[in-house]
Amino acid sequence: MQLYLPIADIPVNVFLILAMGAAVGFVSGMFGIGGGFLMTPLLIFVGIAPAVAVATVASHIAASSFSGAISYWRRRAIDPALALVLLSGGIVGTTLGVWTFTQLRALGQLDLLIALSYVVLLSTVGGLMLWEGLRAILRARRGVVVPLRRSGSHGWIHGLPLKMRFKRSKIYLSVVPVVLVGVIIGFIGAVMGIGGGFILIPIMIYLLRVPTSTVIGTSMVLTLVTMVFATLLHAVTNHLVDAVLALILMVGGVTGAQFGARAGQKIRGEHLRLLLGILILAVGLRFAIELVIRPDDLFTIRETGGAG
Repeated sequence: MQLYLPIADIPVNVFLILAMGAAVGFVSGMFGIGGGFLMTPLLIFVGIAPAVAVATVASHIAASSFSGAISYWRRRAIDPALALVLLSGGIVGTTLGVWTFTQLRALGQLDLLIALSYVVLLSTVGGLMLWEGLRAILRARRGVVVPLRRSGSHGWIHGLPLKMRFKRSKIYLSVVPVVLVGVIIGFIGAVMGIGGGFILIPIMIYLLRVPTSTVIGTSMVLTLVTMVFATLLHAVTNHLVDAVLALILMVGGVTGAQFGARAGQKIRGEHLRLLLGILILAVGLRFAIELVIRPDDLFTIRETGGAG
């Protein structure tokens, strides 16, 4: 069944979009991360303009993060002070990201930037996760036990000035790296249409030494607020948020996430990391192939507006 998308300006198969939403929701539920890094490329692969895909997926991520953030808040698994400091940088990063997005779109370089960003980010992250997953599986088979690094231990970052005590997380940390992390995640999310959880969570655990008990909930708050802000900015400045497309994706995503969460509980952690690494790497390589393959049509005609 074909449905016309008003902002994307193309007809799409409703069942295909629902299936994509369900598939990404399944992956999100299985691995416990946002699916923006998969949803945006999939929309681009089926013909949605990259600018529309990024802006629309931002609204989808915001909606999917809301229920999760509420759940973690009720369980007191969110550090409010840490979330506020992250958001102070996240709002700035999101604003800079949307501004960069708008400028590159005006110059006609946005599609290339999005593609290159996905190739670099996904290939790097996917490759590292694949390597780490393989090492974990080999260690498990050999019976090697690796001592875990304690969340509250100190590194060079903890020696930076402007320290603040985050009571819920029980850490005493400089606000400088926290704000910078927020800026980076906000910027990447606005430009690429990803929540950034798969980048933010490892940074908070291994670099900032935030306890795992508050990491996921706090990162979800950052994702929720920055994606809502990015959606509003994209809608007001670029008019690229396709509400019809976002609604279809949400319906499929909520359904798929329920099954993914059940499946994820039956798979060992190292196997999950290996599968996720393969998935992320595959999407990055797919983007790389798109960049080097010669298109069937070397020239396209697109209406830019204006009266003759």
